[in-house]
Amino acid sequence: MKQSWSHIFAMFMRYSYLHKRSIPRAFEIAFWPVMELLVWGFVSLYIQQVAHGALSKIIVFLINAMIFWDILYRSQQAIALSFVQDVWTQNIINILVTPLRIWEWIVAAFIYGFVKILIILIILSVLALGLYNFNLIETQGLYLIPMSLNLLLFGGSVGLITSSLILRWGLAAEALIWGVPFLLQPISAVFYPLSILPPWLQVIAMGLPSTYIFEGMRTIVKEGSLSLDYLLLPFFLNIFYFIVSALIFLWMYRQAQIHGRLSKLGMD
Repeated sequence: MKQSWSHIFAMFMRYSYLHKRSIPRAFEIAFWPVMELLVWGFVSLYIQQVAHGALSKIIVFLINAMIFWDILYRSQQAIALSFVQDVWTQNIINILVTPLRIWEWIVAAFIYGFVKILIILIILSVLALGLYNFNLIETQGLYLIPMSLNLLLFGGSVGLITSSLILRWGLAAEALIWGVPFLLQPISAVFYPLSILPPWLQVIAMGLPSTYIFEGMRTIVKEGSLSLDYLLLPFFLNIFYFIVSALIFLWMYRQAQIHGRLSKLGMD
């Protein structure tokens, strides 16, 4: 077990050093989240101003939604990009011939994603407080921790699925790294309540852990409390999705080994 943790730590440090040695990579961690915060924050202020204060909570809803969505999106990116960066640099074979096991890579990628999300959360929270007088901790309280972890886990599962698609189709599937999360956004009730969706689409949305988190976020803002169902249901769904996505990734990996696709990755 000690050896496994040394492998995990080594992979985590490898991904961390990519940012240490490259200013653009380090800058990229916060650039897009900050840009999204600025756009949605000022749009919210404008809508509130036009409505003459009638929509006093709209800025709270939208900024909360934007930050929570970024947790989901960036966690997916952390997993998928950790894998595809080694494909881009044709380093994937060098890693796979080491004693590193697949599950160790997955754990390292999740830890790396968690650290990135923590950094982004701190930056966005400070900016939102300074620019919009918005306090994320005050609006969500201690619920912020389990809700963020649920989004991190779901984003990681989506990241494993997109990594699996790259194992199967190579860099031809590269665009899915950025596209797949946005397929989930409309049915996750990110910026609007679940009730806005058509009934048949609500049924599909209720099968996603993210839907409960965004609905729960709005419930906390409106009522100040939250039923445990909004935390437990997405947690059990996340366990299911994580197991399924991990099995799919392992199966795609074995298939890539059998058919010799691993040696061709990065050479498409």
